[in-house]
Amino acid sequence: MRCRRSASRLFAATAFSLALSGCMQMSLDDLGEASPEIPAKLLSEMKKKGMSPDAPVLVRIFKMESELEVWKVDGSGKYALLKTFPMCRWSGKLGPKAKEGDRQAPEGFYQVSASMLNPKSQFYLSFNLGYPNRLESALGYTGEALMVHGACSSSGCFALTDQGVGEIYSIVSRALKAGQGAFQVQAYPFRMTPENLAAHRRDPNMPFWKNLKEGYDIFEVRRREPQVAACNRKYVFDAEFKVGMLAAPLAACPERLDQPDQAVLAKARADDEKYREMAEKTFAPLAYQDGGMHPSFRALLASNGDLKLAQKVSNINYPISRPGAALADPFDSDE
Repeated sequence: MRCRRSASRLFAATAFSLALSGCMQMSLDDLGEASPEIPAKLLSEMKKKGMSPDAPVLVRIFKMESELEVWKVDGSGKYALLKTFPMCRWSGKLGPKAKEGDRQAPEGFYQVSASMLNPKSQFYLSFNLGYPNRLESALGYTGEALMVHGACSSSGCFALTDQGVGEIYSIVSRALKAGQGAFQVQAYPFRMTPENLAAHRRDPNMPFWKNLKEGYDIFEVRRREPQVAACNRKYVFDAEFKVGMLAAPLAACPERLDQPDQAVLAKARADDEKYREMAEKTFAPLAYQDGGMHPSFRALLASNGDLKLAQKVSNINYPISRPGAALADPFDSDE
């Protein structure tokens, strides 16, 4: 790692190192066996949090943090966090997927129905995100079979251990069988905080990310699934239009009848103020050679090598995708 860094990069590197050191006690033996059924421990956790196994589910994915969150509706009728899963591998860089073969893991809002679950996946279990969605298709984005699956290998997908994807699959399939028509997946470049946005403020994807944040804020404040549509080449959330029907994703947005949510607006204004403060400081964005890996798996990869890690994360012993890129320091950049 280079000696010449900005203050923000030092802060980010320190935070990353702390996260890594906190995971150093994890060993290959800690990676448990996969099961397509909801584990008893997780059922107990649901009960403790006032959640029914049949309750609706929602998934959030964060690339930079390499984490996948599973949320379920609890007794209050709102979503509450059930569990955060470390992702073993995602590919590409921060930013949306635009074309077949770019190795980009997607960013956006997706709906996953029962028909998109694959119990016979070559990567143990998987579900299709439904990329490209309606907006992405209208924008001409190409690609297919973008999945959440097992094995620590990605060429545009989000990969977990067999144990991790087994738990996730069991939770979402139970909710779908119980009557949830489809569950929402929100895929983000990072947690949409003012600090993260300020650090990447010069990225050409910033207008797109600020659009994603509109849906992120609704969920953060209201703990409910934002209703997603598209017009004017971007997502629109919780919109009620005067014409009664949404225009095409590339067309101008019709007049809206709904009133702004004051609590959501208050959060957005506070975040904008914090963003302006942070934007005055020196920040350097992260630079990925090809995707990332959760610090816990990065530590296991560094200490055990890719062959041993591949043997433990998946029964199919599929090779770790581009292990050198997974170990590359994402802070080590001239940008």
